[in-house]
Amino acid sequence: MTPHNEAGKGDYAATVLLPGDPQRAEWMAETFLEAPRCVNRRREALGFTGLFRGEPISIQSTGIGVSSFLIYAHELLDFHGVRTLIRTGTCGGLTAAAKLRSLVISQSVRGESAESGQVFGLYSADAGPDPALFARALAKAAELGVEHQVGLTACSDIFYHPEGRARFADAQAHGALAVDMETSALYRIAAHFGARALSILTVVDNVVTGEQTDYSERQALFTDMTRLALDVASES
Repeated sequence: MTPHNEAGKGDYAATVLLPGDPQRAEWMAETFLEAPRCVNRRREALGFTGLFRGEPISIQSTGIGVSSFLIYAHELLDFHGVRTLIRTGTCGGLTAAAKLRSLVISQSVRGESAESGQVFGLYSADAGPDPALFARALAKAAELGVEHQVGLTACSDIFYHPEGRARFADAQAHGALAVDMETSALYRIAAHFGARALSILTVVDNVVTGEQTDYSERQALFTDMTRLALDVASES
């Protein structure tokens, strides 16, 4: 076990899905995995391992933001020997085309500013999704008929920002589809450990249109994202 995770060696599969919300992790495990067992409850950061189509898959919640995410990702990669991380998170649309409840598959990521996420300097500054996982996600999304967009995403470790929506102007000018709080950390720490990573996000609000989903819609809101992530994971 580690200071933040009570799971032992061998409790996690080689592939782990990473939602931020522990309730989402539990819902994903109970809804989609065969014989799921809880392997971590420390700090209520729930982790589960089960089978999907006969293949071992784990799901571990990571909390909110870069600092929390990096603790769990680092320990999964370093202590537990995980080799593939797939983020199954939420994002805010930065273009009207990023419709509520649709998916965004992050092809590349940038911080919202030079000051955002300075902790990223600890890891590779030039990282993105694993090419094979990325290609598989595109093919599976088309096969499943899941509404999705693919491209640049922004990453911020500040949710309540004094500049409000104006803070996203630079990211939008560079064509960013959406913003989340963890994807840059995911791609960079995976590159540091020589692991594979992919970020699949569900749009829960939109900066341009002002629309937002109701929290009561979650968890069913994440069905498409979870199915896509599991399809990709089971063939990885």
